[in-house]
Amino acid sequence: MSSTFRNLCRSSPWKWNSLRFEYLEKPGTGANLVRAWLRRPGALRLETPDGQLIHSTTGINDSRDDLYVSSTRRSWLLPAHLVTPVYDDAGLVRRRPEAAYGEPSFGNGRLAAALDPVELAGNAPVPLEFPDSNRVFLEEPREVDHEGRLALESIVTRSRTYVPADPDEPLAHPGRTMIRIDAGTGVCVASEGLDGDASGKGHWLKILAVDEYMLDDLFLAESMNLTDVRRHISWDIGQST
Repeated sequence: MSSTFRNLCRSSPWKWNSLRFEYLEKPGTGANLVRAWLRRPGALRLETPDGQLIHSTTGINDSRDDLYVSSTRRSWLLPAHLVTPVYDDAGLVRRRPEAAYGEPSFGNGRLAAALDPVELAGNAPVPLEFPDSNRVFLEEPREVDHEGRLALESIVTRSRTYVPADPDEPLAHPGRTMIRIDAGTGVCVASEGLDGDASGKGHWLKILAVDEYMLDDLFLAESMNLTDVRRHISWDIGQST
């Protein structure tokens, strides 16, 4: 089950394209909750619970000058969903290829790390003769229900090789940390520090929908008045004379 947990932590880029969810950093209250719409690779919309816009971007207008493109190898990498990883027998990712990874985020790096929690597992399994080189040590994972969805939960402890995407907001805190990974998406839906100063720190994420159709218009602060093709369009036809 430990290898399944780690492979699930590597799998997020190939399990979904868009996500609608609620997100809360802990400690926090309902007033700190945000509602989010995310469409890969770079579109993110965040609102308060009462519908006030906090942040919105499509990422479709990002550009790089000729010097950047010609001098940076990363600019030639393909998005993760366009390259093929090595899968295990359960269809989870055992080894991640080189690709243009990275999730949109806001405020700090915790949200991006939760959406793709590879920092808990690394890009590939460690050699059998060096088990202490795993990013984190796991207690035996177990299946749990998280907001109506199946998740794998484990208590993890950081190893010397653990490197968080955001050092100020790691998924695994010093000491023990409770981690939950959604089985359907590979997203880290919950984390909570259990020891010391980190006790109670973490996040809670509730997945509302996976792979919904999302227009560019959703991610713009000012609407382009595009027609949402999902909605029925009524036509008023006057009486003939």
